[in-house]
Order: sequence, then C-alpha cells, then structure tokens
Amino acid sequence: MVHSVELLFDAGTEAAVREMWEELSQAGIRSMAGHRSPTNRPHVTLTVAEDMDGAVDRALADVLARLPLHGVLGAPMLFGAGRAVTLVRLLVPSVELLSLQADVYRTCLPHMPKGALPHADPGRWTPHVTLARRVPVDQLPAVFALRPLTRDIPVAAVGLRHWDGDERVEHAITRAG
Repeated sequence: MVHSVELLFDAGTEAAVREMWEELSQAGIRSMAGHRSPTNRPHVTLTVAEDMDGAVDRALADVLARLPLHGVLGAPMLFGAGRAVTLVRLLVPSVELLSLQADVYRTCLPHMPKGALPHADPGRWTPHVTLARRVPVDQLPAVFALRPLTRDIPVAAVGLRHWDGDERVEHAITRAG
C-alpha cells in the first residue's frame, strides 16, 4: 500500500464535493459516494510514498500555520486511458498551493525511505479531488452532462492528515504544543 499526506477541506467544501459524488451516483456512475469507509472524505493528496515513518506527523505541524488556504475547484479532468478512467476536479493551482505542496514534499522526504512517488514531485504534481474511479468511457457523456461538474466551486483547505494505507488509518496533523 501507500502513505500520503492530504489536504482536507472545511465543512462547506466537503459538502459540495460529496454532493458531486452523490449526483454521479444517482446518474448511475460509480463514484466515491459508494466508498463507505469512515475515513473516505474529499481531499487533495500533496505527496505520496510507499512508506512514511510516524515522525512525519510532528514534522508537518508547522505547515498548519499556512492554513486556511482558499482556492477554486475548477475543470473536470480525466486520468488514465483505455476503457475506464478516473474522474477528478482540478484544484486550480495558485502560488500559495504550489508552495505549500513543495514544502510538504520537502518536509516529508526524510521520512520516506524510498522517496516520494514521481507524480508527487513538485513540478509534476496535479492538484485534484477524485470524484470517481474506473469510469467506463461510454459513461463520459452522462458525466459531463451533469451541471455541478462543470461549475467552479470556491474551496477552503483547513487541515492535513497522514493516511497510512498499510494499516488503513488516518493520522490528523495537529499543531505542536
């Protein structure tokens, strides 16, 4: 499995994303709404690695001073190729967001024995919120007909978590002190 550090949203943003998940589900598209784990929540992955030691949580505490971070969920995008794709919404990259991601990446590196996965490298990272995985391409016309997927949504990122995919546990990053 993998470990990741994720940017979390305020209640309003989280509700807006969950509404998109539900709208997709009601249209017959298997969305993240169907993932019933209590840790399943809208987020933006800032960095990801095969392994991260637990000390990363404390190392990231100072990053919280840079939150809240305001932005916009913009265009829908597709990752992958073939008969099924992943549907996401772009978190429009701002100078503040890109700087935050680069700082999180650098802070985490000493805690990732094998380094980060390449798509998390600053300059290669695409900020996004996942809406649905394994969407058959023949369902894409129905996806893009849904109005909530095509309108910009103001967002506020307010927290961080470390997701331990091996143990399937989330660790909230909290301020030191």
